[in-house]
Amino acid sequence: SISASVDQGRVVLTGWVTMPYKRDDIDKRVKKVDGVAAVDNKIQVLPVSIFDDELRYRIARAIYGHSLFWNYANMANPPIHVVVNRGHVTLEGVVQSNVDRMVARSLASGFGAFDVKNALKTDAEVREALEGKSSN
Repeated sequence: SISASVDQGRVVLTGWVTMPYKRDDIDKRVKKVDGVAAVDNKIQVLPVSIFDDELRYRIARAIYGHSLFWNYANMANPPIHVVVNRGHVTLEGVVQSNVDRMVARSLASGFGAFDVKNALKTDAEVREALEGKSSN
């Protein structure tokens, strides 16, 4: 799950990846984009853990296997990201409605994680945040 912010050609990358090479690859790709003057790579690498990997897989499968989320699962880049760090789960990304957000949280809760943080945003919340930034 990666986020980027841009200010006058300076890109700040944040988020989590499962392998160091992914962080490095993203950094190289962003540096090649026209107009990028500098990249501040704050992407963190999740610790290697079979438990975390299995938990991430089971939660993603439960969410994307639910009929409410089939339309998300068919997207080229499914928008719900399951980040598992030492047994702590965070759901990140964008969903269409508050109902989708609540159901995703509910589906993620039954797999023995220490806790589940729901950081999903709705389309409307993302739109409002973008409109607020553009008017400043």
